[in-house]
Amino acid sequence: MGDRTGIFAGDDPFALLRDWLEAARASEPNDPEAMALATVDAEGRPDLRVVLLKGIGAGGLSFYTNLRSRKARQLAQGHAAVVLHWKTLRRQVRARGPVGPVAEAESDAYFATRHPQSRLGAWASRQSEPLGSRQDLLDAVEEARARLGEDPPRPPHWGGFRLLPLEFEFWAEGAHRLHDRFRWSRGAAAAPWDVCRLYP
Repeated sequence: MGDRTGIFAGDDPFALLRDWLEAARASEPNDPEAMALATVDAEGRPDLRVVLLKGIGAGGLSFYTNLRSRKARQLAQGHAAVVLHWKTLRRQVRARGPVGPVAEAESDAYFATRHPQSRLGAWASRQSEPLGSRQDLLDAVEEARARLGEDPPRPPHWGGFRLLPLEFEFWAEGAHRLHDRFRWSRGAAAAPWDVCRLYP
């Protein structure tokens, strides 16, 4: 693709995403790793929420959550899509493909990097279930602290997922809505990428 230069240059979409994310970290005021995660429920109804991208590699895009949540139940169906949008850069990246759990050791390693209060919150929260009051949640955190101390291990109901993109789309705003869009696609995880420019 002769005109794929500048911010679109390169043949590896994972490397390109890392470059764009690094630029976003220098310009976005909050959470440049925030990405919208789309799933469907058992009846095919769409659902959407924001999670934090915690890893980029040839293995995919990783993020973490409560494994008892509605989100996790929908992820268990095996496919998802994400989008990262950075208003300061006027760019976005979309990706979709199969999704599955990360290794237990990987979840343990990431969990250990979290603030102790966040780790206690992972024990206390029954994510997606009805909550009587905020005080009930705070009480549950203190109960977890009394039981587990200030350095709690990862709870068995908390872990990571990895999206293995079979398609990426990189978008950058252009004047008069003449945007630049490039799609990387492949039929399988081990297949080479095919790249094409898309009409805006």
